[in-house]
Amino acid sequence: MKKIKNYLSLIKFSHTIFAMPFALIGFFVGFFKVSDYAVSVVPGWHTVILDKEQLEFNIFLDKQTIFLRFLLVILCMVFARSAAMAFNRYLDRSFDARNPRTAIREIPAGILKANNVLLFTIASCCLFIACTYFINRLCFYLSPVALLVVLGYSFTKRFTPLCHLVLGLGLSLAPIGAYLAVSGQFAVLPVLFSCCVLFWVSGFDIIYALQDEDFDRENDLYSIPASLGKKKALRIAAILHFLSFACIIIAGLVGLFGGLYWVGVGIFTLMLLYQHSLVKPNDLSRVNLAFMTANGIASVVFAIFVIADLFIHF
Repeated sequence: MKKIKNYLSLIKFSHTIFAMPFALIGFFVGFFKVSDYAVSVVPGWHTVILDKEQLEFNIFLDKQTIFLRFLLVILCMVFARSAAMAFNRYLDRSFDARNPRTAIREIPAGILKANNVLLFTIASCCLFIACTYFINRLCFYLSPVALLVVLGYSFTKRFTPLCHLVLGLGLSLAPIGAYLAVSGQFAVLPVLFSCCVLFWVSGFDIIYALQDEDFDRENDLYSIPASLGKKKALRIAAILHFLSFACIIIAGLVGLFGGLYWVGVGIFTLMLLYQHSLVKPNDLSRVNLAFMTANGIASVVFAIFVIADLFIHF
């Protein structure tokens, strides 16, 4: 049991709260086929890959298959994120050991062995691919691409300050991946939700990275705060969060959502504003409150209102 707790701590399992709600949004958007409604608003913005009658059968008649795919989507999220976090901890173990803020992490603290963490990463990757195999061929074929993105992030801090955007890109695969799992097609609406996640995560990761500005600069690691300083980094985070806000507004219009969706948008927006009110260039004492609490509330509450709106209107 203690070993399990150590691995859950290693991968920061509680941080699943960020991307998982958006994966559920993508799943239920696909389930209710909101993209069919989106066509009337923005003609030609989505391309159906599977035959419509086949989609009707897959989505509405075979309830057992849908329930199984729902479970597989959850497992894919868990395994992909576990692989990404474990690999990041494995790759950054020497930097973590030198950073007072991260020296207590499992590998530098000697709680877990580096080779065991690498094996855990490989096992998580294999389980992720196996789950996609049982979803549909499209998800299975795209699974190596998804792993390349989520694992590749760990290298980016070594050569580009745009590493925050790569992290955002990795988490942004959640809604579109879940949508593909249930519908087998690409559509503009889940892409908009993915863009929302991309900008949202990139913005709050910049805020979180403010804590390591000096360490990153001294160790030749790249980040927006290390490259531009705290004040400009916060401005860029604010711009990214504005773009995230714009994406959920556009998604609401394209998807023809109802009132509950817009209540969710309002709460999500308030949480974005709240986290920026907590962090100042000369006061980082509430970064963790902004990072975990504000963003956790934003994603969970927004997802609840979006999914509720789907059940009511579609």
